Amino acid sequence: MRVPVEEALRYLGAAGAGGETRQMAEEAAALLESRLRPRFLWRAFRTERGDGEILLPEAGIRLPGRLAENMLEQCETAVLAVCTLGAGFDRLEQEWEARDMARAAVMDACGSAWTEAVCDAAEEEISRRFPDLYRTDRFSPGYGDLPLSLQADFLRALDAERRLGVTANESFLLLPCKSVTAVIGLSDRPQGAKIRGCGFCGLREDCAYRRGGKFCGI
Repeated sequence: MRVPVEEALRYLGAAGAGGETRQMAEEAAALLESRLRPRFLWRAFRTERGDGEILLPEAGIRLPGRLAENMLEQCETAVLAVCTLGAGFDRLEQEWEARDMARAAVMDACGSAWTEAVCDAAEEEISRRFPDLYRTDRFSPGYGDLPLSLQADFLRALDAERRLGVTANESFLLLPCKSVTAVIGLSDRPQGAKIRGCGFCGLREDCAYRRGGKFCGI
């Protein structure tokens, strides 16, 4: 799986850039691809409707709030997924931070773009396993009104600490840093996009695109 360099440049606010910035991004991508092996795991769970929440009884998880209700209202199944670049990324980024902060920022953008690509690969595998069902957009703890504190429950349900080495700290942030948990609904009916836009983005308060009056396209 390749690092999407163009996407990394977009994260840096340098979409289509050439010269030194592109060279640094391509060098960072090549290093990551040579050193790391991204991984993901997922599991499908039956859904039930509760009072203002979606229940995943087999996982012992409750998904409260309007976002989960809206996203999963037509879904009899919800998939929980964890994707990660692993602890090797954290070590590489720390090494670069000690030597060159500009290059470290480029590596961070490459890591973020690659993590999203790993999430896309997980979705593609899910689609292959459930070819007759339609996927919702994926969404994660911290999106909308879905509590960030659910990170630990997702990891537990997937045995992610043992299988991938992914944990959550006391602030419910995932470690290694380039790790993502997500929910994807599966339905027998086509699902339209429901969470696109700044209102559902966890970076909306500190977004370089919004500060510049732009939109990232997601």
